[in-house]
Amino acid sequence: MTAIIPLSELRDRIDSIDRQLLQLINQRAECAIEVARTKMAEGETGSFYRADREAQVLRKIKELNPGPLSDDASVHLFRELMSACLALEKPLEVAFLGPVGTFTQQATFKHFGHAVKGIPVATIPEIFLAVETGHCQFGVVPVENSTEGVIAHTLDRFMTTSLQICGEVEIRVHQNLLGKMDSLTAINEVYSHQQSLAQCRQWLNSYLPGVPCTAVSSNAEAARLASLDHNKAAIAGLMAAELYELNIIEQHIEDESNNTTRFIVIGKQQPASTGLDKTSILVSTGNQAGALHKILGPFAEYGISMAHIESRPSRQGLWEYVFFIDIDGHRDDPDVAKALETLQNNVKMLKILGSYPKAVI
Repeated sequence: MTAIIPLSELRDRIDSIDRQLLQLINQRAECAIEVARTKMAEGETGSFYRADREAQVLRKIKELNPGPLSDDASVHLFRELMSACLALEKPLEVAFLGPVGTFTQQATFKHFGHAVKGIPVATIPEIFLAVETGHCQFGVVPVENSTEGVIAHTLDRFMTTSLQICGEVEIRVHQNLLGKMDSLTAINEVYSHQQSLAQCRQWLNSYLPGVPCTAVSSNAEAARLASLDHNKAAIAGLMAAELYELNIIEQHIEDESNNTTRFIVIGKQQPASTGLDKTSILVSTGNQAGALHKILGPFAEYGISMAHIESRPSRQGLWEYVFFIDIDGHRDDPDVAKALETLQNNVKMLKILGSYPKAVI
């Protein structure tokens, strides 16, 4: 039988470990400051954040984690530690789809940690503009939802921008019904983003039949509006409930329990290969027979897995389309480079949107 350790002794152990942890954390912070000095001495004056380096560190943490903390908990702790250390080097300004309290802000914090300076921006095109003009070093935009598909505004903006995709982050989206009221019977209108309304369509039809649903610019904006009227409800995240002091009337009302949104990080950085990467490209073939075969052929030839393909009108000619494609691997990987070179000769236009580390879940 295992002997019971006195509570006072356990607390003393914890206090001793905490002192050691604090010393080690500050030693790490001092190293981060030295990294910044070295980079500046070598003439590197841009963002000190490196998506490839961070992904490699977090993956190593998952490999080394002995438990009992879960891998997710360990990654979360180290991400926040890295975020705080990076802020000592040079604070990051990251544009996200505002107002505060949106899932895009949640994705920003998940990817960069809470030490970044998040800049809420009204629209997706304005996020691109904030990064293009140098107002922010990076931006976070939604690109795809597992239930409702791609975010057209994001894809369309890639046709004209010179920005690169520097990373990705996935958020398990839980939708909640929020309001100043205490019951469903008091609700005479529901606000939310059109994507969220679509993700909760069955629930709304079942529990609020006939109640008008109004699409607004974001879930956070829906929460703000609901905070002004005791008969209006909002579908939004728990962060918005706390921010706007709303009651949580019902939780997890999304129709699909595995509802996930993928966000991408945009910037001027080109991450190096980490060995576990993804490359996004934009391809135009023109209106010609066998166009899709010309796109897919090089990937099959060099054994490159395709993760996603989506077509959008090119806006250059009638019935002409561009294809947004995600493939496994980095553009500097030999087989990926060969496939892209072959593809370049097969199509009218090829634009590499970025090679970046796969999301560390």
